[in-house]
Amino acid sequence: MSPAHRATSVEEVADALVGLHATDAATVYLSACARLAEPSPAEVERALYEDVTLVKLLSMRRTIFAVSTALAPYVESSTARAIAVRERAQFVKFLQQGTEGGWDERRLARTEREVLDALAARGEATTAELAKDVPALRETIAVSVGKPYESRQSVGSRLLRLLASDGHVRRARPRGSWTSSLYPWAPVPRIPEMDVREAKAEIARRWLGSFGPATEADLKWWTGWTLGDTRKALADAGAAEVELTGGVTGYALPDDLDDVPPAEPWAALLPGLDPTPMGWRGRDWYLSPDLVPALFDRAGNVGPTVWWDGRVVGGWAQRANGQIVWRPLTDVGREAASAINAEAAGLTDWMGEARVTPRFRTPLERELVR
Repeated sequence: MSPAHRATSVEEVADALVGLHATDAATVYLSACARLAEPSPAEVERALYEDVTLVKLLSMRRTIFAVSTALAPYVESSTARAIAVRERAQFVKFLQQGTEGGWDERRLARTEREVLDALAARGEATTAELAKDVPALRETIAVSVGKPYESRQSVGSRLLRLLASDGHVRRARPRGSWTSSLYPWAPVPRIPEMDVREAKAEIARRWLGSFGPATEADLKWWTGWTLGDTRKALADAGAAEVELTGGVTGYALPDDLDDVPPAEPWAALLPGLDPTPMGWRGRDWYLSPDLVPALFDRAGNVGPTVWWDGRVVGGWAQRANGQIVWRPLTDVGREAASAINAEAAGLTDWMGEARVTPRFRTPLERELVR
């Protein structure tokens, strides 16, 4: 994220991070622009919706990632396909237990075909628009029956997400600004299948190239794989054992074992769920445990963070008037404060009239917007 090493395209950013977190609509833009030499929402939209060189997949840790089309077959085969199988089995169970419409796998398959036919005829459409063509989408499912938080969800909202996880549809340009989560859906070519073991080895290699040296536990957590699959992928990737601080065993790519010259100090304002703070399970080496309660929610989701020279030093937020405010949680010094203020000014400039509220809000972010 040093200014001297920032990227010229969003695809370059996504590959460097093995994907951009995309659960929150704004995170892809904020994460990419923090690393672009010329930050621009239009550059992200080009990749997502015009050239479609970034695709969103429900993959690592059952999280939505935006990955390049070059990397997508590896993510699909290593992780996303297995998740899609589990999602389908769970959805069938929900349909059978939570509706009164006689849903079974045969009716689900028929409804999916009708949705895909309707979508092909429309080109793109929201779930509500597709429900006009396929009335079954308007039916509802009872969720968490008998519990205090029991609710009902539409069949359509769940079924379109299932079709997306199966690789049949993608989220098209949102209705509204780039911060909107109101997506229409569009058909998408199927991602080529490949050998699962080969795919896992490539993901492990890419992840080590971006986040290594790191531990076996870090990779297991980041991917959501089993311990056995993680160990096999590390071996297949040719990972070399290294000793980390405290005598902990870590892994790195053989080509990365040479000493790397230190980079110039750099500052960054990264969004909630950014892939860098979410890249490792063990974070003490760049994030003091004392800062975690202020910067993470109770489910372990990181909020907006301020970085200086490779460590988290505080948090930031955007107020309703567009002002970017940040607070150090440790002593940063004049040089760091000046660099962080410059990053905040740049962020304010390219965001313009856009307003972003993180999907998962954290204590410090809430305090800063008051």
